[in-house]
Amino acid sequence: MHFARRKPPIALSFVYTWSGLRLSAAATAVFVSRFFQRLVFIVGAAVFAALGLGFLAGQFGFFGVHAGGQQEGAYRQMNVYRQVLQRVQSDYVTEPNINDVTTGALHGLLGSLDADSSYLTPAEYKIYKERPATDVAQVGITVSKRGDYASVVNVQPGSPADHEHIADSDIIASIGDAPTYQMPLAVIRMMLEGKPGTSVTLTVLKPRKTEPDKITLTRALPSVPALGTEQYENSSILYLKPGTLAKARLDELAAKIKAAKNEKILLDLRDVSGGTPEDGIRLANFFIQQGTLATLEGQKYPKQTFAADPALLLTSAPVTVLVNRGTYGAAELAAAAIKDAKRGDVVGERTFGEGSLQKTIDLPDGAALFLTVAKYESPSGKKLQDEAVLPNVLIASAEEDDDQGVPTKGDPVLNKGLDLLKAKS
Repeated sequence: MHFARRKPPIALSFVYTWSGLRLSAAATAVFVSRFFQRLVFIVGAAVFAALGLGFLAGQFGFFGVHAGGQQEGAYRQMNVYRQVLQRVQSDYVTEPNINDVTTGALHGLLGSLDADSSYLTPAEYKIYKERPATDVAQVGITVSKRGDYASVVNVQPGSPADHEHIADSDIIASIGDAPTYQMPLAVIRMMLEGKPGTSVTLTVLKPRKTEPDKITLTRALPSVPALGTEQYENSSILYLKPGTLAKARLDELAAKIKAAKNEKILLDLRDVSGGTPEDGIRLANFFIQQGTLATLEGQKYPKQTFAADPALLLTSAPVTVLVNRGTYGAAELAAAAIKDAKRGDVVGERTFGEGSLQKTIDLPDGAALFLTVAKYESPSGKKLQDEAVLPNVLIASAEEDDDQGVPTKGDPVLNKGLDLLKAKS
């Protein structure tokens, strides 16, 4: 399926009900001609880039505006936008809803910056702030965006999504009746949540299938996957698969590594998400004694350098890290630091590419911006959000691991990792 051939809606209007934590969505779309789509996108993107990130942001006191040429350019764009809106109102085939057009342009603008930047309407932002913080059921998907649609980063083993064979890199074209085209990522994640036992229907596009699948999932309370461990080569190699990188799991990993003493470590970060950036940096510090582990910097965000703490070092034994396209966020920070410090090999596929800091900006009308203000960089200076982590030993993944988290013998990435460790003293 070619997304470019579809005529996507300029705006989506969502209706939510949280009766018993149930989240439902009804999408209404305003379809326009190809000419008008291009007009709104080009003009909207140009204008709101100038206004939202320049002139208007300065007026609201968020970032400020450079004097001179940039500000004059913003005024010119405002004039162009005014003229275009007047023409649309007076000459378009039917009288358009200018609020919907403007909302669509804002969604498109923020979505074009990166996957994590979003514009939420006042209604969307109200739901976002009021959503329950606990006892929220999920379908077992880590979701982000690739292009304008929702993309599956990884799937939790044993989850509802796993039982229905949803996999990494699948595209979620719609949730219920609502297309995910240009839908804010925060809204996508809210729509996948709900009360335990409630269901949600997804339209899923798989890489090797020409027709989409309609898949209904029953939400369930998330469970933390068990820490996967295995001994190889007469207990000279300790295999660790964390599943997630939350603080409690890092404590478990630390205990295992300390008990291993001089065993070589095979750290499997494939399909690992969860945890904060600080958790990923802490994991890298288990293996790296000194030097820079990561940096964080933005246009207006002061540069932060995260240096290794010698007191947190747990082992100097050889280590190899396994990654794939489902390696996400904190796990990418750890893999990048180990690779750049030449502390160990990184084996597998290019990771997803997630490593940024967002700021929530409340707007006067009750809407909000979730704006990326800084990006994490590896010690060599590569932005994870833009370049991800490219293994120094590239190998495509074979079949996925079994449901118990223990890798199969037919796993070429695992086998290569073991071979590399066996060759190290």
